[in-house]
Amino acid sequence: MIPDGEGAQGTRLQTLIAHAGEASRRAAEDLIRAGRVQVNGVVVTELGSRALPTDTVTLDGKPIRAESVKRYLALNKPPGYLCAMADDRGRPLAVELLRPEIQERVYNVGRLDMESCGLILFTNDGEFAAKAGHPSFGIIKEYQVETDRSVSDEFVSRFMSGIDVVDEAGEPEVLRAVDVKKIAARRLVIRLAEGKNREIRRALAAFSMRARVLRRVSIGPILLGDLPEGRYRALSKAELAAVNAVFDTRGNDT
Repeated sequence: MIPDGEGAQGTRLQTLIAHAGEASRRAAEDLIRAGRVQVNGVVVTELGSRALPTDTVTLDGKPIRAESVKRYLALNKPPGYLCAMADDRGRPLAVELLRPEIQERVYNVGRLDMESCGLILFTNDGEFAAKAGHPSFGIIKEYQVETDRSVSDEFVSRFMSGIDVVDEAGEPEVLRAVDVKKIAARRLVIRLAEGKNREIRRALAAFSMRARVLRRVSIGPILLGDLPEGRYRALSKAELAAVNAVFDTRGNDT
């Protein structure tokens, strides 16, 4: 293991962790600070430390290795599947729909609640996941919503200007959509930038409505299209280039 600044040899630990699909680089820094990373059996807490190919790097005692194959997958999640890597209640996991074809350890980028369906991304690229899931990179997500009752014009305007609610911790919060279009009495197209927890459902509830169907149909330039429910596909080179172009643009703005 080589401390940062003593030559360009080796790879920074946070980069190794991200390339192994364990966490984003920023999250990897937290793992290092917490003393959960070891190099050749020695706990390393100094950010910027590097490891050589001959070094053994472990996270919580488990060896980590960069994935040889990077996966970028789009899944059409059916209702009733949980977006998590494990569940102590034994509920069906969305990631299980990728098995057995996908052997790499991939994880979901962001979430869709169990009742919702549609497009969700999976990857083993920690850096890609961190950017795609962070609101500062401006990835707009579009949803098709069918409600249990007619939608008022007031809801449309208020959701775009901001609906004041209280979060689970009792703190004030504002739910705000980028755009809301009413395409029928009970059907909406909603575009979100931040994607707070159950944001659309909570906004509807503030107006005594609920979603009968809530389907995500796009994440930035990536479209759900005609992908059958329960099936997945690899992102195309054009889609990855388009998403990375968004990352680059926003990265230059910040």
